[in-house]
Formats: sequence, structure tokens, C-alpha cells
Amino acid sequence: MRQRRRIPRLIGSLLLFATAGVAVGQTPAHSSSAAEPEVRPLGRIVPVPASVAPGGEPYTLTHATRIGVDAASRESKALGRYLAGLLRPATGFPLPVVDQAAARGGIRLRLSPEETALGDEGYRLRSAPEGLTLTAREPAGLFRGVQTLRQQLPAAVERKSVQPGPWKIAGGTITDSPRYSYRGAMLDVSRHFFTVDEVKRYIDQLALYKINTLHLHLSDDQGWRIAIDSWPRLTTYGGSTEVGGGPGGFYTKDEYREIVRYAASRYQEVIPEIDMPGHTNAALASYAELNCDGVAPPLYTGTKVGFSSLCVPKPVTYDFVDDVIREIAALTPGRYLHIGGDEAHSTSHADYVAFMDKVQPVVATYGKRVVGWHQLTGAKPADGALVQYWGLDRTPAAEKERVAAAARNGTGLILSPADRTYLDMKYTKDTPLGLAWAGYVEVQRSYDWNPATYLPGVPESAVRGVEAPLWTETLATTDDLDVMMFPRLPGVAELGWSPAETHDWETYKVRLAEQAPRFDALGIDYYRSPQVPWPAG
Repeated sequence: MRQRRRIPRLIGSLLLFATAGVAVGQTPAHSSSAAEPEVRPLGRIVPVPASVAPGGEPYTLTHATRIGVDAASRESKALGRYLAGLLRPATGFPLPVVDQAAARGGIRLRLSPEETALGDEGYRLRSAPEGLTLTAREPAGLFRGVQTLRQQLPAAVERKSVQPGPWKIAGGTITDSPRYSYRGAMLDVSRHFFTVDEVKRYIDQLALYKINTLHLHLSDDQGWRIAIDSWPRLTTYGGSTEVGGGPGGFYTKDEYREIVRYAASRYQEVIPEIDMPGHTNAALASYAELNCDGVAPPLYTGTKVGFSSLCVPKPVTYDFVDDVIREIAALTPGRYLHIGGDEAHSTSHADYVAFMDKVQPVVATYGKRVVGWHQLTGAKPADGALVQYWGLDRTPAAEKERVAAAARNGTGLILSPADRTYLDMKYTKDTPLGLAWAGYVEVQRSYDWNPATYLPGVPESAVRGVEAPLWTETLATTDDLDVMMFPRLPGVAELGWSPAETHDWETYKVRLAEQAPRFDALGIDYYRSPQVPWPAG
């Protein structure tokens, strides 16, 4: 187990004022004892729900509470067990999972196929003294509703030891469904490797904020992280290091399946990425024949980009690509496979186009749809492909127009502007971790933009959603990930989930500040931005 860096915390009730004397770019110690209301106002959560109708007295969770499910539904029973597992440690209540009829006065999880207006991920939460009911058309909707129920309870519910309570949920009705069907976060396990358990922790953090897509960046110049039986040196050699020269690592096929299974239990689809034709030094170092000159380069542990390329003219390159895509597609039940395509500076434009013309049909052959970084629009995106835009406000207009033209031609867009959503960008010049090539990205900047109008000339219908990538050149531990994810990730999640008309920084920053005790209860080290009115400890 690698040593984890712990950010110091002051002990006791030291008062911390968000607007006074906090050194910009640092993550000060913070107390978990910030006062919370006994009953959180209905809908005062992140992401903010689409419709909130407060009314009546709250529902109170007690020792006698039961969780009612449809006993004939495997998904419903699993969700009941999941909810009970979330609530039991802090409440100390037994919370038995029972058939609906036996849960009178308790929490009922209700699947109702006729509720078509709720869509695939929508839900309705009704809270009153006589009981709380979550209704959804699909199990994914119930799962999203459970996250709302969880956030409506005091933050202490996240702790792993018994807390005093009381456990009340404000009365009224929430009716909620997402703005976009794609709400993603990416974890780069190539620059620094993260274990299966560490990825599961990341998945759970995403789940709390209704993220539904986990994009795993599995290969790059610094490391290859997924076992490929037909090319075993990709992991045994290409996966043997990481940025800075650490030991690296990789996932066996069974470990990768476990990540996929765990993500599915949180209603997240995994999109594996094998970046090509650039960002391929780990593969080139593992197999000399993939290089045009037949000479394998040394392993690379630095952070430069753009220097590597698969040999586009060689037939063996496409044998390699076919094997890799075939084996990964067989492990991945989701719809998509990401083929990268960015920063291929060592590949000529003609070779890049030829490569993508050959590789995209391979993805379709194995039953998947292509996702690529927006440089894919320099070739011709395949039918049904998604393009992930990572440009900046200052990206040249011609490049933006090329992406917009592809969108007008039917290509779907995932928006990940680096100067808004890249979670590895420094908050300020004094932030110890992260990079700054896209600029500094404080919390308000990360939140305060509209995906529907961000790229000129893009029809709103082409925008499938948003994704927050987390690159790990400078991030080696879960604490490092936490500090850069939080508090920006919840804002990107809200952009993907909540209606455009609810988008307002002044009200959002107050709801975000109220997440601080929850971060603390979950053991999340976060950046205490001076832009957010954090509660005093």
C-alpha cells in the first residue's frame, strides 16, 4: 500500500472564516463540527432538483423504520440493501429491507413503469410524517433519488460510527430528472496508477452527485494499465512505471471486470480509453515492431506530450489495434470505446486521417460506438460517434468551427473545456498540485458557463452532456485527487443534471458551502476556496 499524504487538520473548534486571511491556493485545516439545521430545506442539495414543492411536517427516520421494496425485483432489493448500508452505520438503526406492504410508515422504493415522464433517471420523492416514498420508472432513477434522500439528511449520516441524530427529511415533493443524458468524470490511471479500491472510492464520490459515466484513461506514454492477452508485454513492461518513476501497475481482466461491476452497481457506465495514434510510448516501448524503425524507445516517466506515434503505414499496427479493441470490448458491457486521438503531433495529418479511417470501423466491428477527443473532427467521425471537446475559451475560431460543423452534421458532443472542467488545473498560482497550461480554474469559473451555448454554431440538440476529466501528472494519492476534485466536481455535475434556469452562482455557492460538513464526514480533503462562504467550524 502506498503512503497516503494527509493534509493537516486543526483539532477542536478553531474558527475558520472563508473570507478572511485564507492563503489563496492552500487547503487549510477545517473542522467537521459546522452547525447544520435540524431539517435541511427541501431541495437545498447539489445538484439542485428540477422541481421542489415544500410542504408539511418532516419525515423522521427512527429505530422502527423499515425500507420497503418490490420483492420480485432484483434491482429494487439491491437498492434497498444499498440504502440500508448507507444509513445504518451513523443512525445505528437496523433498517430491515422488507416487502412494500410491510414498510408502512417507513421508506418505500417504488418502481413504476407507467411513470414515463420521469424518464430513465428521473424520480419523485415524497416526504411526510407518515412515510417517505421514492418513485421512479427505472432502477437508475431510484438510485439517483437515493442520493437526494441522502443529501437531505444531516451530513453526519455519512459517518461510519453512530451519531446522535435526529434524522429528519423536510416535508414536500421533489420531482427531478436530468438535463443531459451524459454526465461524466474521467480518471487518468496512466500517469499515476490507482488501485481497484481507489477507483471504487472515486466511483462512490461520483455517485453522490448523480454522475452516470466513468471514463477511464487506460493508456498513455507513461503506462499501459489493462491486460491484453495477445500482447502481454503491454502491462508487464509497459505498465511497470509511472510519472516520476514509481512502480506503476495494471488491472488484470478480472480486476477491470470488478471495476465495471462496481460502477454498474452505482448506475455508471464505464468508457475505457486507449489513446492512439499518439500518447503511445508505453506500447511502443513494449513492442519494437510497432515503431516505424523497428526500434523500441525507452520507457517514459516524464510529462511531455505529443512525441509518440504508432506507425500508421505498418500492417502490424492494425493487428495490434484490432486485438486491443476486441479484448477490451469483450470486457466492457457499455456502449462506447474511447480511441483518444488528441495531441498526435508526431503523426502527419494524412497519416492521422488514414489511421482513423481504418480504426473507427474496428470499434464498430466489436459492437461499440466511437468516442474521441475533438481532434477526431480533423478526420471524419464515424456515424454515431461522440466527440469530446477539450478546447479553451481562447481556442482558435477555426478549430471551434470545425467541431461545430461536425455537430451540425450529426456528431454528438461531450463538453469538457479544459479551462472550465479539467479538475487537474490549479485553482490559483499558489495551488501546490496540478497544472496551469489551460489557466487557473477557480470554483466559480468551473461552474459559471452554459453547455448549451458554449460553442458557437453548435445546435443544442448535439450536446449530449458534460464531463470533468482528472489528469494525474501531479496527482499520486487519493488525497491529491480529493483536493483537485472538490469542490469543483459538484458544480460540473450540477451543469449536467439541473435545468438551465436554475443555474445561478450566487445561490449555488451557498448550497455548495453546505456540502462542507458532508465532505468532512466522508473524509474528503477539499480546497477551501475563498469564493465560497464555507461554514465556520
